[in-house]
Amino acid sequence: MSSIKLKHSSGNGVSISAPDTNPSSDRTLKLPSIDADGIVATKDTSDNLVSVTGINGGKFSNRNLINNGAFNIAQYSPDGSAVNESGFKTVDRFKCQTSGVDETITQEQGAVGPAAGTPYNLGFRRSYKITNGNQTSGAGVGDLVKIQTTIEAQNVAQSGWNYTSPSSYITLQFWCKSSVSQNFYFNLISRDGTMQNYVMETGVLVADTWTKITKTIPGNANLTFENNADEGLRLEITLFRGTDTTGTRALNEWAQLTEATRMPDMTSTWYTTNDATFSLTGVQLEVGDTATNFEFKSFAEDLRECQRYCYTYKVTTNNFIGNTSCFCNSTSNVKGAFYFPVTMRTYPTYISESFNARFRAGNSSNNFNMNTLTHEMGDDLTDFPRHWGFNVNTSSVTGGQAGLLQGQAGGLIQFRAEY
Repeated sequence: MSSIKLKHSSGNGVSISAPDTNPSSDRTLKLPSIDADGIVATKDTSDNLVSVTGINGGKFSNRNLINNGAFNIAQYSPDGSAVNESGFKTVDRFKCQTSGVDETITQEQGAVGPAAGTPYNLGFRRSYKITNGNQTSGAGVGDLVKIQTTIEAQNVAQSGWNYTSPSSYITLQFWCKSSVSQNFYFNLISRDGTMQNYVMETGVLVADTWTKITKTIPGNANLTFENNADEGLRLEITLFRGTDTTGTRALNEWAQLTEATRMPDMTSTWYTTNDATFSLTGVQLEVGDTATNFEFKSFAEDLRECQRYCYTYKVTTNNFIGNTSCFCNSTSNVKGAFYFPVTMRTYPTYISESFNARFRAGNSSNNFNMNTLTHEMGDDLTDFPRHWGFNVNTSSVTGGQAGLLQGQAGGLIQFRAEY
């Protein structure tokens, strides 16, 4: 077996030896290609790496700046049903935005099964699936279908990315599948200061085939990210955009966002195909110039991250509504609070389906509709909201009693702090 020995001036050295078995072809061991010194990683007696402080210039854990990139969380549609509507309607942190459509699109938390091949084998089981409507009037100049998610400004500012330096990078990766073969554009938009736009393309996708897209994006002197919870960096994946907002736009470089030319003109094949589909999974954005393996998290971790932006509580008949406390302010009024499992991004908006509940105590109130609760008190003046205070009018209660809310029918209540 051949080897190369690097000898120390005192006599001993380190040998680099050929492999024990003959490889099927020649292999290459690459030295660092950046203008910096490097070392060979070493291991201890338990085969653990030592003296390694990061991966690809980033962190070991919590590398992914995107929340819910594997689409395991769908608080907006807990029963898993598809929704014929735009906005935040199914999976958390991602929405489908439309304009000018003749027939509404359908969005759902899709499944990734064994037939998907590589994404399934890598561990992905869920996707974000968009199904086109029947756009009978064709591709209008103001029409739009896009997928969008946003990263908080402070999470970008504190990510370790030296975003004003063109030699510092972030890397975006995702898997996508279209039922129609065409090229799609996607872009990153900085939302602070003078907004900047970085446009990329998938290349022509093979119909009904999962394809991995990977792009490395440099910093730029014009980028600004404030250290706050406002919108920082937006990812948009566009399925169609009309010519009112497309035109001459260079790819793979930062430029000031111009509404009239957000990206190059798009082909309309997907948009003009009735029931065309587009699926997405494995979305990851990380600091560094190389795409690392997707950072899978436990369901609990994913849910907790998403609950900063949306907290959903599913009420069932005759069961108490958890995370609440309340008392009778008078014989006809109940006050109380909902408590959130995590600090929400900003003071949330309360949304409830139409269903009845009651105040349950020594003597219970008459029924009232949960969508009649009004905001009163709560953490609306703090940067770290943890509860939402409410007031509701009812009857047949005794002032001064403490109690709980009890659902008289099934329904959903939500607190939303999305962008």
